[in-house]
Order: sequence, then C-alpha cells, then structure tokens
Amino acid sequence: MRAWQVPEPGEPRAVLRQVGDAPRPVPGPGQLLVRVRAAAVNFPDALLVRGQYQVRPPLPFTPGVELCGELVGRGPAPAEPRDRPDEEWRPGDRVIGTPVLPHGAFAEYALLDAAAAFRAPDCLDDAEAAALHIGHQTAWFALHRRAALRPGETLLVHAAAGGVGSAAVQLGRAAGARVIAVVGGAAKAATARALGADLVVDRTAEDFVTAVRATTGGRGADVVFDPVGGAAFTGSTRCVAFEGRIVVVGFAGGEIPAPALNHALVKNYAILGLHWGLYQSRDPGAVRAVHRELCALAAKGAVRPLVTGRLPFEAVPDAVQRVADGTTTGRLVVLP
Repeated sequence: MRAWQVPEPGEPRAVLRQVGDAPRPVPGPGQLLVRVRAAAVNFPDALLVRGQYQVRPPLPFTPGVELCGELVGRGPAPAEPRDRPDEEWRPGDRVIGTPVLPHGAFAEYALLDAAAAFRAPDCLDDAEAAALHIGHQTAWFALHRRAALRPGETLLVHAAAGGVGSAAVQLGRAAGARVIAVVGGAAKAATARALGADLVVDRTAEDFVTAVRATTGGRGADVVFDPVGGAAFTGSTRCVAFEGRIVVVGFAGGEIPAPALNHALVKNYAILGLHWGLYQSRDPGAVRAVHRELCALAAKGAVRPLVTGRLPFEAVPDAVQRVADGTTTGRLVVLP
C-alpha cells in the first residue's frame, strides 16, 4: 500500500517520504482495519514528525492522528473484557477516530481501536467527518466539561479561524454565548465573521485586550479558550472577568507561559488545563456521549468542520508543514 513515513525526525517537507510498498497493517485484538477515505491534518502531526510529541512511535512510522475510513476487517476479540461492549461493526461501515500508531492516517489503510471508533455522521461527507473528532471534542470538553460555559456569557476564542478555534466558535454559539474571536490577519477575520462570531479582533491591527474590555463594558470575558499560549495567554489574564475561566488547550504559538499566580489570586480567575486525549482512557463513556452530542449538533447545522482544503495524497508533506507553520485557515484534509 501507499504510505507516508517518517524515517528520522525533522521538518515535514524535509523528512516525510512516500513509499509504495508498505505492508498493510494487521489488526490485533480489539482493533479495526480501515481503508482511509479522508485524513485530517492536525498540529500534533507536525510534532510527531519533529519528534516533539509526548508519544514517539518507533522509526519509521506513518503519522496522521485523525481519519474517516471504511471498515474492511477486524482483529480477534481482546483477551481482557471491556467495560463497554464493542459496536456491531460490519464491513463497509464508515467510521472516524484516532489511528493506532505507528499505523497512522497518512496511508491507504490504518488501524483503530474498536472501543475508540465512532460512526461517522451521515450529514457530513468524508472530509468533514474526518475533521469532526479531535477539534470539536477538544472544544466541547474545554468549554463545557472544564469551563462550564453558560448561556449569555462572553467567550473569547484565540486562533478562532484555525481548526480547533473554529470549532470553539461554533460550539460557543450553539451554547448561547457571546463569542469574541481573535485572529491574525484580514483573511482570517473574514473567516471568523462567516463562522458567526459576534466580534472579530484582528490582533495584527488592534489590541485584543482593549477590544474585549470595550465591548464588555470593562467586565472582561467569562471564558477564554486559548490554544496559542505566549502573548495570547498573558493578554487574556488582563481581560478575563471576575471569576472567569481561562482554558489552556495548547501552545501553538511556541511559547509556554509561566502564569503569575498572585494575579489569579487577586483577580479571582481560574486557569484550567485541557488534555482531551486523557479522556479517551479515563472516561471513554464521556467521549462517546460527546460524539453523540456533536452528531446531533451537526444534523441541526449548528456545527460543521471548517474544511478549507481537500488535498491529494501527494500533498501530505506540504499540508503538515503549513499546519506546523500556522499559515492555515480551518482544516486541511487529505483524500488518499
């Protein structure tokens, strides 16, 4: 089969290599073999290629952490009983999920754990379904499980035109919040407006702290969704409301901030961490419940992954590099 492999860590354009005779992965106990129909590109893919991710598969490996695929086979039943019986999967079923590395999504075939596979919603095509899982699950857990966002509150979303940021804008609106979107550049500002943000702030042209204070009458944002870190986090501490919540989702800006906890004390705000991947092992029932909620929201048209690029298989190195460099809007999806 065709697959993109990482023989050594480095920049995606430099090290990713396409092989045409990679062996098809063999599903182990409790695993599904799927034919990849669409693979969404995520920032963790860049970290994997660079050797900077918390998981480091043995070299060479195939990256790609999110897919929509067609079930073609499955391994034997797992030796250990599961808390939740597997779905009644059948060949041809359309599924989404996070592949089991080192057999990632940038290949013709990949593996999924049966217990962590989800039915793709009929209302989304393959590219949209592939992009629904990680970004929208992350945004949902951040806004609802961690920050307990309430209707009528003000939500500040950084990198609002990106993959996970655009999901947070959609889910914030669906929850009845007033959404302030922070983006970098006029094109991304237009995207955030199209998503329905109530206020869009281009950080390259104006100070988002001043804008948030002005539009909230000095109160500030009740919830901050921050996948950027660095200056985005620091500025957020200056415009978060009394008893507000800042959810730290990632550090796409490259700088991990060191918060002044005395400031959180005197201003009475909370700093919350969100690592969505932990819920898959610690509370898989919650992940499955959120998937049902996301499918229902998608069926109503309240959420739809912002797929801005449907790319051929040959474009994988360029797509991963673009996501790594932060030059993309929405989601890039590879169609093998």
